[in-house]
Amino acid sequence: MLSQTAEYALRTVVFLAQRSGESATRVDEIAAALAVPRNYLSKTLHRLAQEGILSSTRGKGGGFRLAVPPEDLTLLTVIQLFDRIGDGRQCLLGRPVCSDAQACEAHASWKAVAAQVAGFFADTSVADLLAGRRTGPTRPVRGMHP
Repeated sequence: MLSQTAEYALRTVVFLAQRSGESATRVDEIAAALAVPRNYLSKTLHRLAQEGILSSTRGKGGGFRLAVPPEDLTLLTVIQLFDRIGDGRQCLLGRPVCSDAQACEAHASWKAVAAQVAGFFADTSVADLLAGRRTGPTRPVRGMHP
C-alpha cells in the first residue's frame, strides 16, 4: 500500500520517537537497526529534515532527532511527503483518468476503502502507535478479519 520510501520514512520516525530524549542518532545506526540501505535512507532522512519533521546535526555526536512531538505528528504528515493519500489517490486499476464521472470497475469500492485508510493515517499520531492505541473504525471492514 505504501511506497518503500514512505514505509522507510514512517519506520524511521517511529524508531526516533522511541529514542526521544537520547542523543542524535546517526544514519548508519538507523539503517542498521531498520535493515534499510544507508544511501537510500540518507536521502529520505534529509527530506524529512527539510520539512521540519526531523532535526539534523553535523559533526561528531551529530545525527537525527525527531523535531516534532510524537503526539503532534500524524502518520499522514510523514507519508504524504512521499505518497499520495486520500483525494490524490491513484486509480486502483492504473487508469490515467478515474473519477466519479469516469469510474473504473473498482472505483466505488476502492474510494470507500481509500477514504478509510486516509482517515487512519490522518487520525493516528506517532504517539498513538507507540502507545498501542487503537484508532479508526471499531469494527472490522467487510472481508477483513480482526
